[in-house]
Amino acid sequence: MEGKTQIQEAIKIQGEVVRRMKSEKASKEQIDKEVAKLLELKAQLGGDDGKHQFVLKTAKGTRDYNPKQMAIREKVFNTIISCFKRHGAETIDTPVFELKETLTGKYGEDSKLIYDLKDQGGELLSLRYDLTVPFARYLAMNKITNIKRYHIAKVYRRDNPAMTRGRYREFYQCDFDIAGQYDGMVPDAECLRIVHEILSELDLGDFRIKVNDRRILDGMFAVSGVPDDMFRTICSTVDKLDKMPWEDVKREMVNEKGLSEEAADQIGKYVSMQGGMDLAERLLQDHKMSQSKQACAGLSDIKLLFSYLQLFQVTDKVVFDLSLARGLDYYTGVIYEAVLSQPGVQSSSNEVQNGSPADECISVGSVAGGGRYDGLVGMFDPNGKKVPCVGVSIGIERIFSFMEQKAEALALKIRTTEVQVMVASAQKNLMEERLKLVTELWNAGIKAEVMYKRNPKLLSQLQHCEDSGIPLVAILGEQELKDGVVKLRVVATREEVDISRATLIEEIRRRTSEA
Repeated sequence: MEGKTQIQEAIKIQGEVVRRMKSEKASKEQIDKEVAKLLELKAQLGGDDGKHQFVLKTAKGTRDYNPKQMAIREKVFNTIISCFKRHGAETIDTPVFELKETLTGKYGEDSKLIYDLKDQGGELLSLRYDLTVPFARYLAMNKITNIKRYHIAKVYRRDNPAMTRGRYREFYQCDFDIAGQYDGMVPDAECLRIVHEILSELDLGDFRIKVNDRRILDGMFAVSGVPDDMFRTICSTVDKLDKMPWEDVKREMVNEKGLSEEAADQIGKYVSMQGGMDLAERLLQDHKMSQSKQACAGLSDIKLLFSYLQLFQVTDKVVFDLSLARGLDYYTGVIYEAVLSQPGVQSSSNEVQNGSPADECISVGSVAGGGRYDGLVGMFDPNGKKVPCVGVSIGIERIFSFMEQKAEALALKIRTTEVQVMVASAQKNLMEERLKLVTELWNAGIKAEVMYKRNPKLLSQLQHCEDSGIPLVAILGEQELKDGVVKLRVVATREEVDISRATLIEEIRRRTSEA
């Protein structure tokens, strides 16, 4: 048994070696050599009786959710759905897998993260990477040109998971999109208002919503001397600025992607700029930027967007940030991303640029993102008919992780059921009476439960209510049955009062509505 434990420990250590080498991008030969050692150790482990041994675990990048975690998730979902409905959205659903060709060529360099399903001798299929491309396919297939919809479902990415930061291979997305031809920037501003409402209602702490425009980025690349055919790949590199310092981003542009040092330096000057409508006005006067027609169109739209954001009362949290890129290929106009900030942590830079707040906090991760994608539906339409679209995706898993950690840190007591009343008995042989009463309560739509033992102890029943957070106990005894009453106990105060059987339901409703 001791030898088996040693082998298991060796497997664990060797597994870490393989993972580290992969993350450090070691050569294939080195990785293969270490993988062979790992497989050899696993073969040594074998089984005591010759049977295959396996470890009970969830697949990499996935997790189970216990009742407390699910209660937090449900609360978050309800907040998000009520916001979507408040803004007039209806909901749809699409299959969890799509034809591979539907997803191909829509995600730029992230296409390598798509899960392809094994060919079963029929259609070539892939698991959906997001909810936006399936939505565009749905619009084109059903010839829909006008819809405001939300969609909450799981998506799949063959990414390197970071579980503690809410980064998984299987995760939920919560999308809100407006499709249709409307006056400029009004739907875009509403999407930002929705992000502001959701993050404020969930009380996650300080946040910032960064906005930019794909046309401004493309104009910036053009005037900086980036060749046309490198726009998308350089855009993907700029998108890493939230994870990597500028020096590393510049190194990737120059050394790996072959961009000139002068062009990279010019990009560096622009991506350091942040502000609001004032920055858009200054860039319209910028000697280089004003030479690009598409950059000027994007800057004019940013000015218009900020004028609507002022009316929607959300400019306190929105910043125009030229470093925001969002690497997906399908964006055509305004793009945005919301980041949570860690309060009380001073930014390493003391410089305040273009009106950004002096007490700027250090970002702890993106929790929402989206933008305008006017050309995506046309990719699926046989006649190339375009349907303008703008939308936002709430990064629900990061929000869950944040709220779970917060609940744990504050030792919050989280109810995992919604039971309003427990039907209990004070004496033996009253199971039938308890079942009759709980049935009356269920028939009246009251959330109630009863212990499954024939003769449970009263103390055990009351303790169950304390542990589960059930606010009321309806207690039956021989005397109560004779008098036609039920003893109603308030768990929190231990107050008890006799209530007529005829008015019990009304009394429970009154007390639970007050709570």
